[in-house]
Amino acid sequence: MSAHGDDIDSDYAASGFGGSLPWGRRPALLLVDFARGYFEDGSPLRAPVESARAEAARLADDARAHGIPLVFTRVEYPRDRQAEPARLFRQKIAGLACWEVGNPLGNFTEELAPMDGDIVVTKQFPSAFFGTDLADRLHAMGVDTVVVTGLTTSGCVRASALDALCHGFAPLVVRDACGDRDERIHEANLFDLGAKYADIVTAAQMRDYFASLT
Repeated sequence: MSAHGDDIDSDYAASGFGGSLPWGRRPALLLVDFARGYFEDGSPLRAPVESARAEAARLADDARAHGIPLVFTRVEYPRDRQAEPARLFRQKIAGLACWEVGNPLGNFTEELAPMDGDIVVTKQFPSAFFGTDLADRLHAMGVDTVVVTGLTTSGCVRASALDALCHGFAPLVVRDACGDRDERIHEANLFDLGAKYADIVTAAQMRDYFASLT
């Protein structure tokens, strides 16, 4: 039971959680790890996230139409685990072998693949920002808001949204363009992100937001 009773929303609100962030005038759309490994049967990371992929693809098309920059992330590991910084992370999650160099499960899906002019970030840890130059590149472009989509909500989406905030960007996490292995985990992480680190939004809201900027 929470300190203020059974109503978790009221409990958090009474403690000052869940404020709103400013939606800036220079957003970027972040598409986290839409790789084949989450969608192909037989993959150890297979998850029921097809609807998130479809919604993110529609949002990506809309962002392109409004001249909003797109950032795609992917994960890639060398086959020699001892030679990489992420060896402990890989020891914790055996399924990360999907992202070894040369494994086709690490490739982008057809409808969510980068085009000329998009930013592509290759990472080894959950956050799109950790160990990469993404924050510097977005700051140089004048970006003030990061619209976050991707997989999975409890992992790389959460880590990227938190780091976006830490780097001075307002993170807007698109609930219907993110997904996880279990809907309960998805919802729990969205709740916590919305309470502490990000605004939780819908793809429809983001399409209206993009349109308002042009």
